Amino acid sequence: MTLQFHSSAAARRHTGSELGGALLGAQLPESPPGWPVQAICAPLLGADMAAVQETWHRASPALHGTSEGIAWRRSGDTLFGVINLDESEFAGTAGRSPLQAASEAAYDRIFRLLDAQRLPYLWRVWNYMADINAETHGLERYRQFNIGRQDAFLAHRRGATGNVPAACAIGLAGGPLSIAFLAGQAAPVPFENPRQVSAYHYPAEYGPRAPTFSRAALVHPPGQEILFISGTASIVGHRTVHPDDVAGQCRETMANIAALVDAVNRGARSQPFTLDELVYRVYVRHAADFPRIRDTLAPRVGAAEVRYLQSDICRAELLVEIEAMASHPLGQD
Repeated sequence: MTLQFHSSAAARRHTGSELGGALLGAQLPESPPGWPVQAICAPLLGADMAAVQETWHRASPALHGTSEGIAWRRSGDTLFGVINLDESEFAGTAGRSPLQAASEAAYDRIFRLLDAQRLPYLWRVWNYMADINAETHGLERYRQFNIGRQDAFLAHRRGATGNVPAACAIGLAGGPLSIAFLAGQAAPVPFENPRQVSAYHYPAEYGPRAPTFSRAALVHPPGQEILFISGTASIVGHRTVHPDDVAGQCRETMANIAALVDAVNRGARSQPFTLDELVYRVYVRHAADFPRIRDTLAPRVGAAEVRYLQSDICRAELLVEIEAMASHPLGQD
């Protein structure tokens, strides 16, 4: 399974191998492709095109379907799915905010689909929501999301610590709660960052429920080793550092990613992963900071593929967040 980048125009051509993907920088076209696509409607920064399509491909034929609003495709023991939920449909849910109820419902549906497909393991999850830092119903919206997500994990007898998927949670200017995910038959191998407290062990000052994700994960489809690095920011221990210094936050974030890569390489089955081979998404809070972020990252990422998106981040004081992935071939499992 390989991740390939196309312009939005090229991405509409079927090759028959598409499993799913994301459209960065635009809404889906009136005639969307025939595979699940998550539309991430955030401005692309520094790009020479209006939108970029990321597509996961598998060589083997794919099954596909729709389950409780989840568009999904499956190839062998790997499944990609996308669900979009309008929070207004969950207004009036007793004791829960609309976002909390929508988050719990989305993960409930995801877990029911995986149970039905007998693919028990979430590998990587991409969560996007409007106004992530806004306070409504007496609580920041990101914290509402964390309650709903964790409630679903616990209700489906899935642990909320340890072997949890790699993930990100990013704020957009508007739109539905949008969740895309990769899942499979084989359990992911989670990794934590020695420089940071695990997100699922954050103290209560960050909300009633801790975030449910691992800092990184290795997954092993047949013949491959794929590294997913979760959304990573300028956090040491559990505290934000360099709160008013975007270049300092970039350097600290890359130090965290480098520490994760070092940890992963001690457990990887394939050749060592390197910073300059990763494919990066960089989330930038303020568009005016983009040139400084790009220039700070350039010597650290080398010739790596980098996409920059203007978006909000889970803590109001964070100015940049970075996620990454890479894939290596393996011998026959």
